[in-house]
Amino acid sequence: MEERAEHVPVLVDEVRSLLDPARGGMFVDGTVGLGGHARMLLEGGADRLIGLDRDRDALAVARGTLAGFGDRVELVHADYRSLDEVLDARGIAHVAGILLDLGVSSMQLDQPGRGFSFRRDEPLDMRMDRSRGETAAERLATVEEAELADVIYQFGEERKSRRVARAIVEARRASPVETTGQLAAIVRRAVGGPWQRIDPATRTFQALRIWVNAELDGLESCIGRAVERLQPAGEAAGGRMAVIAFHSLEDRIVKHAFRAMAQGDRRAVRLLTKRPVVAGDEEVAANPRARSAKLRAVERL
Repeated sequence: MEERAEHVPVLVDEVRSLLDPARGGMFVDGTVGLGGHARMLLEGGADRLIGLDRDRDALAVARGTLAGFGDRVELVHADYRSLDEVLDARGIAHVAGILLDLGVSSMQLDQPGRGFSFRRDEPLDMRMDRSRGETAAERLATVEEAELADVIYQFGEERKSRRVARAIVEARRASPVETTGQLAAIVRRAVGGPWQRIDPATRTFQALRIWVNAELDGLESCIGRAVERLQPAGEAAGGRMAVIAFHSLEDRIVKHAFRAMAQGDRRAVRLLTKRPVVAGDEEVAANPRARSAKLRAVERL
């Protein structure tokens, strides 16, 4: 989920081409964010759209972005993994298209008080949905050192994860680790060595964010269930699903899920992207975060 305050989504032309909203029908944006992709789908021909997001602040902005579409759009405070429940509650069996734009949004990174970034010293929250769950600070206060090291290694791909985890646990014995500034300083000291382009705290912050928000939990099964909600191919083409991932852990799950469903005698989808679609040089220059975006898509058979 990459929209900036001006609501410019990444890979917008590519998403439009793959999801083809000109076909009409009902579309779902499972990570509506600030509404940039949703607006493109509605302007591109989608008859109706349901937008889900677990961040109430993002939904408030999306309501303004999409206000001009009236009752063609409905916004719901829900995790995309609750797609089945949201559609069932509205009596909707199948949809023409589904979009998931994974990860943290620029608004969440930039908004003061969210605790996602070490660019400001603020409370270490990191929750995408601030109405539920433990903050990162609360988790760091009780987690065992071994588990923390595993989290930092698996989700942050930090080679010095054990050293970082040990430093955090030692620091909390003196005082709670409650702010982004505290945590970043601890991690930098633990990692050590000179650094230039990438802050040593980056991987640990990513790992904790993924952990706090359970970002990878159930992603593969959710993709499978979402494909089942796409309209099957018949007289018209089948429904389409597109997923944008921003780091290798997410993209690997998406790739494997799509490929598994595209193989075998009972294959459910046709791959629309044999390789991930990435942003061009012009888009990356305008929006550096687009550099890591990878888009994959399938069509229901």
